[in-house]
Amino acid sequence: MAGWFSSVYLWFASIFFAKKAEITVVGLQASGKSSFVHVLGSGQWTEDIAPTVAFNLRTVRKGKVTIKIWDVAGQPKFRSMWERYCNGVDAIVFVVDSADRDKFPTARFELDQLLKNPHLTSVPLLVLGNKNDIENHATAAELIEELNLRKIQTREVSCYSCSMLSQDNMGEIIDWLSKRGH
Repeated sequence: MAGWFSSVYLWFASIFFAKKAEITVVGLQASGKSSFVHVLGSGQWTEDIAPTVAFNLRTVRKGKVTIKIWDVAGQPKFRSMWERYCNGVDAIVFVVDSADRDKFPTARFELDQLLKNPHLTSVPLLVLGNKNDIENHATAAELIEELNLRKIQTREVSCYSCSMLSQDNMGEIIDWLSKRGH
């Protein structure tokens, strides 16, 4: 009988204490955005991820949190769409290839352009320095400097170094995202 009450309690808790979060994942092409979404959804990394054209939408459940994820293409012709998909979300996830230092100035410029939008002023920002399994990758501290993240005063900002291949810091990243939901 105690097992039945426990089951009923867990069912009610899942209904009344479940959280929902909506995020948008953006970044330059080949930074690992779609790989991040795939790892978040399946828990596994694969090489068979095709580049995103325009956007993809995926919903994943992690514990008591349901996350609606907009994965927006990073090619130059699609970057003007980022703002549209970031409006009204609980968090923006900006993915950077931390091993491709030559693209840091472009990543900084594109992030600055996105964050200038007054509709996005208070949306929290999570920067993921992906590909930390590659030699000479930038650390989270280096990304904070390279992307001028300390100068952002209009929102909460966090930065993690990660690797979709080894799933470094994925637990912390999921926890960060789940706290932004409602």
